[in-house]
Amino acid sequence: MDNQKPTSPIQGGQPPQPGGQIQIRDNLAGGEYANAMQVAHREDEFLLTFLNIVAPTGRVVGKIITSPGHLKRIIRALEENLKRYESTFGTVKEAESPKNEIGFHPSD
Repeated sequence: MDNQKPTSPIQGGQPPQPGGQIQIRDNLAGGEYANAMQVAHREDEFLLTFLNIVAPTGRVVGKIITSPGHLKRIIRALEENLKRYESTFGTVKEAESPKNEIGFHPSD
């Protein structure tokens, strides 16, 4: 399969504190593929909605609500990990933006 060692989880650029125990719900253990994201915010929180878009439809695969301070740490951790990834595998080409507007429509 893949012989790359997983990197340890980073929280805002810092390794997790020892002694805690993290549990994961069964429905999250396998993960979900997302190829789009919508971001909304208000003064005290950000809402990140992750989507899997396969034309002509898509579905929400996850939602995260977080504080502005935590979002800043998440962004820093992503930037640091992208930098490490690119130093190992080369520059990542940015994906094209969707050509059509993506919106939420209730399903029947």
